[in-house]
Amino acid sequence: MTARRRSQAGVSLLEMLLVVALIAAASLLAAAAFSGGLKGMELRATAKEIAAELRFTRTRAIASGQPQRFVIDPVARTWSAPDDHAGEIPEDLQVRFIGAREVQPREGEGAVMFFNDGAATGGRIQLSREGAAWNVDVAWLTGEVTLARAEPGP
Repeated sequence: MTARRRSQAGVSLLEMLLVVALIAAASLLAAAAFSGGLKGMELRATAKEIAAELRFTRTRAIASGQPQRFVIDPVARTWSAPDDHAGEIPEDLQVRFIGAREVQPREGEGAVMFFNDGAATGGRIQLSREGAAWNVDVAWLTGEVTLARAEPGP
């Protein structure tokens, strides 16, 4: 009788691992469905990276007491920030920049200048793909950087 109870009691390690794997797979599929799939996740991750670098540039301007510039080149699909921070934007994302022409380094490039009091020249970087878009906005008065879903531009 005790041998029979031992064989029926508990859950085997294999069964437990199978349940954990099924839960992980279901969670991954749910996350992909809610965020627009892997392409949507890449779009959002790129927008978050650019927003973080804009915030870094603002912080650097305040900390150093010197104006700092964030530059984006929509055609070359690159961006650069102070202290040799630089990056690339994936090929399949569309990039638009709207900002002050006075701080534009070269034709076709855009820039946001942050000042030592935290203010900025302002601007908007829009990243889009297949009907989905994210705006990274910089307020000109406060220099605050915000990230929000948007309707893709023309």
